[in-house]
Amino acid sequence: MTGSIAERIATIRQQLPTDVRLIAVTKQVPVDAMREAYSAGVRDFGESRIQEAEAKRAQLSDLPGLNWHLIGHLQSNKVKKALEQFQWIHSCDNLKLAQRLNRLATELSWKPQVCLQVKIVPDPDKYGWSIPELLADLAELDQFDALQIRGLMTILPFGLSQEESLQVFERTRELALKIGQQTWSNLQMQELSMGMSDDYPLAVQAGATMVRVGRIIFGERIA
Repeated sequence: MTGSIAERIATIRQQLPTDVRLIAVTKQVPVDAMREAYSAGVRDFGESRIQEAEAKRAQLSDLPGLNWHLIGHLQSNKVKKALEQFQWIHSCDNLKLAQRLNRLATELSWKPQVCLQVKIVPDPDKYGWSIPELLADLAELDQFDALQIRGLMTILPFGLSQEESLQVFERTRELALKIGQQTWSNLQMQELSMGMSDDYPLAVQAGATMVRVGRIIFGERIA
């Protein structure tokens, strides 16, 4: 990996349409590196662990305009903490979790922006709704008025070819379009959170509005 963090970010931005949001994934990334990314124009940071995000938020409290995105699996017993730390939750992956998010968000008088995590193809290693499960739960999800449900999130299974990866991303977009064509009170489908360091150009090709990129900005994580 060559170049500074700012140079790497500039290279990635050259490949992104201006309306695609770059989320810098900062799990295990030191705060000094995050400050470099901020200086290069990044305002969206993605974390997988609530405790790590809480510590970093405190250390970066002098930086205005930050948006914090939870991109890792959310356990139901950590929902309140997540609501206190993140403006965006990309990993709402089942109806029970959505119910708890809505109830606690109501108690906190806070309306988080949420993406529904879907598994377009079966994958025992990933969380998320299957397509039939999600379609069956939409009517109830539409009742959760404390949540700003903005779109879908997906993570590719391991081992897909480029063609297969593109197909999964395209099917995610098609699912969002299908849902968006129906009349809902609260559900919105403008956002597609998909694409990571190895596959974000394919995700953008398929219509991603947010990409979650870490390694090609900050280097390999320790674990």
